[in-house]
Amino acid sequence: MFIGHALLAFALATVVADRWGWPARRALTLGLVAGAFAAIPDVDMVYAAVALDVGQLTTEELTRPSTLWGATREVHRVMTHSLAISAVAGAAFGLWAVRRDDLGSGRRAAVSHGIAAVVLAVLVAGSYAASGLLGGIVMGSFVVVGVGIATLCRVRTGFSGRTVGIAAIAGLLSHPWGDLVTGEPPKLFYPFDVQFLDGRVLLHGDPTVHLLGAFTIELAVIWVAAITVAVVTGRSWTRSIDRRAGLGVAYGVAAVIMTPPTLEVSYHFVFSILSVGLVAGGLSARAESRSPIAELRDRIDPPTSTLGIVFTVLGGITAALVGYVVVYGFIALP
Repeated sequence: MFIGHALLAFALATVVADRWGWPARRALTLGLVAGAFAAIPDVDMVYAAVALDVGQLTTEELTRPSTLWGATREVHRVMTHSLAISAVAGAAFGLWAVRRDDLGSGRRAAVSHGIAAVVLAVLVAGSYAASGLLGGIVMGSFVVVGVGIATLCRVRTGFSGRTVGIAAIAGLLSHPWGDLVTGEPPKLFYPFDVQFLDGRVLLHGDPTVHLLGAFTIELAVIWVAAITVAVVTGRSWTRSIDRRAGLGVAYGVAAVIMTPPTLEVSYHFVFSILSVGLVAGGLSARAESRSPIAELRDRIDPPTSTLGIVFTVLGGITAALVGYVVVYGFIALP
């Protein structure tokens, strides 16, 4: 789900900018900014580096996602996933991204940076007061990464502080929703004692079907992001998919020979099904490189071939997922 958080915000921001009439490059850049901010709430996983003693773990424990989640249970999806903190932090990141040209005065820009620094320092201090060193480490990491992204925006994108602030808030606020089906629900209103959900949103009573549903949501988000790039840049995504992607449907046999995956043990499924897509993309790239027509086309418009490989990889994964779902449904479900 880590990738999906960023790509969802990327797609939404890019589509909005495109509808506003922004040039493709500028719209995509705004999408990248929103996506970068959408990814940083998961920086709270940095605490796993402190909490986990890898040397004391067995091979079986290392392969269970619950080992990692358990080590960060007190902090993951808490303060950095709060809608309240996201709104405040996003606005502060926007103030930090203010350029001299935005306000017409270096002094005014410095005041904006000072306000941002104070607000972010209060967030870190408040987290330390509420959760001790643990809270300070997590919120400090969140602030450092956010300030880094805001600084890059200030010096490289040409966006105003207001634009960066809006992108930051939108990206941060979009993050928690993708976590509702994969684990304990985020504490959306932290530090206020308001509970939105008391447990994971269950897609199906069968744990494997639930995982397949969560994987489908993630895959759909990636498709949306890829299609957004194609549409904004004026390319046809339907013509970019190599028919070799359809061979991925043969992955359905894995439902017979492989241990059914669940959220607790899913690596064997995830890595193998992603490999199917990569193989499809590799075959497509190899065929393209041998075609004189494709070679001439790529010299004229290189991104087309790259985009085609991306869509072929996604097509291969999708075909593999369909094959697996059909076979699993036939052999395991009543």
